[in-house]
Amino acid sequence: MRETPTFAVVGHPNKGKSSIVASLSLDDSVNISDIPGTTTKNRHFPLKVDGRVIYELVDTPGFQRARKVLAWLQKHEVSADKKHEVVQEFVTTHKDDPKFHDEIQLLEPILNGAGIIYVVDVSKPYCSEYEAEMEILRWCNQPSMALLNPIDEHNFTQEWERALGHYFKMVRTYNPMTAGYKEHIAILESMAHLNESWMQNVKESIKIFELFHQQMIHQAATTITHLIYTSITHTEKIALKSETIPKETKEKLHNQYKKSLRYLEKENYQTIKKIFHHNHLNIQAVPLPFENIDLFSKKAASLFGLSKKELLLTATTSGAITGGAIDLVFAGHTAFLGAVTGGVLGGIGAYFGFDELSEIKILGKKLGEKELQIGPMKNQNFPYILLNRSLFYTLSLMQHSHAKRDNLQLHDTEEFNKQLLSTKEHAKLESFHKKFRSKKGVNTSILTQYSQQIEAILRNQN
Repeated sequence: MRETPTFAVVGHPNKGKSSIVASLSLDDSVNISDIPGTTTKNRHFPLKVDGRVIYELVDTPGFQRARKVLAWLQKHEVSADKKHEVVQEFVTTHKDDPKFHDEIQLLEPILNGAGIIYVVDVSKPYCSEYEAEMEILRWCNQPSMALLNPIDEHNFTQEWERALGHYFKMVRTYNPMTAGYKEHIAILESMAHLNESWMQNVKESIKIFELFHQQMIHQAATTITHLIYTSITHTEKIALKSETIPKETKEKLHNQYKKSLRYLEKENYQTIKKIFHHNHLNIQAVPLPFENIDLFSKKAASLFGLSKKELLLTATTSGAITGGAIDLVFAGHTAFLGAVTGGVLGGIGAYFGFDELSEIKILGKKLGEKELQIGPMKNQNFPYILLNRSLFYTLSLMQHSHAKRDNLQLHDTEEFNKQLLSTKEHAKLESFHKKFRSKKGVNTSILTQYSQQIEAILRNQN
């Protein structure tokens, strides 16, 4: 039976232990505060994949009376192989003593077999008061490593490394506020080398975690694909009660259509938030571009969509790809007339339809059965506005540490948009968007291909 790798995160109060637990367990429910003593009991945070725990972090209170604990231990003159038994005796003896409550909570998971991750703040100078803590951990005789947490801009790493090297087999730097996927994997690999008997289990956990990361990206790409296809093909209808179409009826239909599309986008964001385990992250209250820029405003188009020039180039290139199929049928005898015609017509349609949302149609023959319908989406810029916003949102969540308790802050969207999709990628995507708009030939295979394009973009940007 596979044993779950478990690590107790320990150290002085207010040195970022809980932040490291949140970051490594991808759990934004971990209680984090600047107030010392916020963590009063040990709490286990397993990282689960498909219901299976791949490893577990234990958040613990900080040392409060390390020197007194060490003094008690040192009264017992025993050989090195018996020291962990003395630590167990201390826990048993003082289990109900409120003076040592925090130390008992800290030591219990270690005595139960958890590895030790000792956290220090390298933005503060090293001092000898930490040596009592490190000596107690050495008495526990469990595999251990030290993590250097740079909480602010000051750096005393060298002196900390010299001191920690006397107590720990491995010393690594890990900033839970900025660490991404690669840093996460690097720390897990370090954990694997703490103990030879653990290596196989931890290495297996790393493989599962890597697959888990890819799975999250895949799920996000599938979710975005569903949003784009559903939004482009969405229609709204309203019953006609007279031969004439009142202006307010048209306005009502337009507003209903826009409201539905905004709802689809909002639901998409909620799904992606869950995929990346940001269940407690408050996004609604933050002045994000997604919340403050109207999906149909000119500002949204300038930030997230294509310019008229870009749209003309994209549609022309995509039209040439489609028209090129005619040339292939006639083995080139049309002298590439199909490619030229397809490109020009596609470009003209895109340019003059830049500001158009979708046409309104009258359905039905008899009064009482007639309906007004708006949709599917005809605006060729719309999918790019929607797609770029979704990609930006997704990548921001992917890079947002679970240790952060502030609201999600996004960066310069215009710069992001310039770097995200190339003209070549726009052309590839437009060939799909054309199919979505017509609904012809759209099947599971087509949607999968589109999703793979989105997945590749997310991987390249991650």
